[in-house]
Amino acid sequence: MKKLNVTTVSIAISLAFSTGAIAQSMSKADYKAAKEKIEAEYKSAKAGCASLSGNANDICIAEAKGNERVAIAELEASYEPTAKTRYQAHIAKAEATYAVANERCDDLAGNAKDVCVKEAKAAEITAKADAKAQMKTSEANATANEKSAVAHSKADDKAAGANKDAAADKLDAEYAVAKEKCDTFAGSTKDNCLNEAKAHFGK
Repeated sequence: MKKLNVTTVSIAISLAFSTGAIAQSMSKADYKAAKEKIEAEYKSAKAGCASLSGNANDICIAEAKGNERVAIAELEASYEPTAKTRYQAHIAKAEATYAVANERCDDLAGNAKDVCVKEAKAAEITAKADAKAQMKTSEANATANEKSAVAHSKADDKAAGANKDAAADKLDAEYAVAKEKCDTFAGSTKDNCLNEAKAHFGK
């Protein structure tokens, strides 16, 4: 079974526009020009998918759309660098990576496909959970910097809570993958597999 490498897909999307990173001191004219360039690149990439058919075409289009969405999100984060725009850029990457990974799963069948889909979803949930925790930590620290030592303590508590929530989301996603893999078995073997998964993930 060909194992889906979600990390590779994510890195590919992320690197697609990293070489053209835009300075934070961007003028409105530069912002507009950059956005028009991104839109032109998307149209060109989408047109290039026309020569493909079936799922290869679906993957190509998903990659083109994902690259465009990530590039626009990164442009916004460069034009207006805030915790929120950086968070939105991370979310765009997570969703674009998932869209491509999910399309690639269509090349598989049966349980292999089910596991592939679960793994892709787990990777998306993990990336989003990390992005959310990072944003909350950043916001909490920013607030603390404007206030007293008490605020710093509260910021640490909020960051700890955000990281705990992120860890719980990731654990649930990993548990879903483990359960799906048990479907390749039957009878007592499947029961043992599920029991081991429950024990491992504390369910």
